[in-house]
Amino acid sequence: MFQFFSYYNSFFFFLFFLPSLFPARILPADLFPADLSPNATWNNFVNFIDAGKGANFSGMSELKKYFHRFGYLQVPDNLVDNFTDVFDDNLEYAVVNYQKNLGLTVTGKLDAGTVTQIISPRCGVSDATKTMDNIHVTKHYAYFYGQPRWGRSAQTTLTYAFSGNHMIDYLSSSDVQDAFRRSFSRWSSVIPVNFLESDSYSTADIKIGFHKGDHGDGEPFDGVLGVLAHAFSPENGRLHLDEAETWAVDFKLSKSKVAVDLESVATHEIGHILGLAHSSVKDAIMYPSLSPRTKKVDLKIDDVEGIQALYGSNPDFSYSSLMESDLSSGRVIGNSFKWLTYLVLIVGFLL
Repeated sequence: MFQFFSYYNSFFFFLFFLPSLFPARILPADLFPADLSPNATWNNFVNFIDAGKGANFSGMSELKKYFHRFGYLQVPDNLVDNFTDVFDDNLEYAVVNYQKNLGLTVTGKLDAGTVTQIISPRCGVSDATKTMDNIHVTKHYAYFYGQPRWGRSAQTTLTYAFSGNHMIDYLSSSDVQDAFRRSFSRWSSVIPVNFLESDSYSTADIKIGFHKGDHGDGEPFDGVLGVLAHAFSPENGRLHLDEAETWAVDFKLSKSKVAVDLESVATHEIGHILGLAHSSVKDAIMYPSLSPRTKKVDLKIDDVEGIQALYGSNPDFSYSSLMESDLSSGRVIGNSFKWLTYLVLIVGFLL
């Protein structure tokens, strides 16, 4: 009896303080402050939680543009502005493919887990090319159409260089170089490919730079969070990072709530440079999203199997340390995504 009374009082104590905790009607913008929220357009997608086929919401056309951008809605680019705000058959098909491709629960609806994934900052490389069939999927890792790769010799050496005109001034050149050097070394430790920094940007195989907005490659950046970076498949070699982000090499020195780990993004984009597309394994380097203030730099078994299928194995590589890393880090990444999903569920309940 007394236990029930305690629970009963606790419940009404919570209700009493609920208005002060959430004054008036809480909108997503209120729950995600400006300095913490994802891309402004993507953040509005929280309004669509639990929407399914037949629903009609203002702004649903922007969600369709999102799915078009990342390869799930196949229409000519000149028809993108004709998208309506109706959750139609084509959008349901896109949602199902998105859920399948990123390892989410397949519901065909915009459930909390799916919306959480959609609003997460991510790589700008499409999860598919012009059609979903243009991605060759093996297990969880994937390749670009035609499985392009660099060179065909037993041992390949690729040069890389940083743009002299497109860098950031709040990180030292040595910090940026060291972050990329570590990222390149992770890939070279598992495949017979060496990376050598060059002073000649114009002749380097891999060209690295920080760019803002529309920077001439047909893939404009969108400001803080949203799309973090993008790279092109072999043997293009361009690797671009969004200059608008707050890039960090040490979170102890960068207090920004939207700081993005440079080494984590570099390691992911180098995977694209080498020929890997996005993976459906959440803890893999080649999974498309990365939350702010998250460091994710260790290659997982899925990454290694995928890249070694293209290039073969580094003779000195051993799977034993990789297995230990997979077991130790999987729980941490899973819990982070779980708490973000809970946050989205709260928003949906309050709307």
